[in-house]
Amino acid sequence: MQRPYAVGGGFLRSCFLDDVCGADERLPMTDTMGRKPRTALPDNIPLFPLPGALLLPGGQLPLNIFEPRYLRMVDDALAGARMIGMIQPAEAGPDPDHPRLYEVGCGGRLTDFSETGDGRYLITLTGVSRFKVKREVAGDTPYRQAEADWSSFERDFHPDLSGGDIDRERFLKTARRYLAAEGLKTDWDVAEEAPIEALISSMCMGCPFAVNEKQALLEARTLKDRADCLIALMEMSTADDTGGDLLQ
Repeated sequence: MQRPYAVGGGFLRSCFLDDVCGADERLPMTDTMGRKPRTALPDNIPLFPLPGALLLPGGQLPLNIFEPRYLRMVDDALAGARMIGMIQPAEAGPDPDHPRLYEVGCGGRLTDFSETGDGRYLITLTGVSRFKVKREVAGDTPYRQAEADWSSFERDFHPDLSGGDIDRERFLKTARRYLAAEGLKTDWDVAEEAPIEALISSMCMGCPFAVNEKQALLEARTLKDRADCLIALMEMSTADDTGGDLLQ
């Protein structure tokens, strides 16, 4: 069965992973300047449950939309607040079309849009802020919606100074070993020069971690916490021979 949606390029187009994206279609590095003030955030937000697709504040997520309900979601977002809530299913449940969702997602502003000749939408979401689902909102739309609580993530709108405490040398050494083990080619000239926040966010979004591992990265309180979690995941992955999930 064909999936009702896809991530651009067949997987996440990371800004520096050559196996994921060719140089001619590489996205710019994560940029916090795209974030919006809290006053611009909607009370209700459409939800796009997509396992393994992580959006972080300031990050960019390209998506290939072709299921009718999500085409409608994009149409409504373009006509409204231009915001879509990326969120991960926590488990499949009895209804595969209505899985239980994690409590925390990330709101993305629709910053790029094009339509293909066969009716698909190619869009890019730029992460604005994380949110908590207060409750799902009943409506007449074919896609799910929720009342969003943004108040727990005020830090997403301010510089995260904890990045200065990240051991960049250890991070890059671990990343080299992990990406080599995964068979991913990397533009290390770009990676070596990238700001640490952009580097951490791009790795979190682009690497093929399990859904629960991606969720742990999303919910990390600070950039330093996220970096520590990312390093631990990469170290465990390269040391683990079972292929099982690392976080329970």
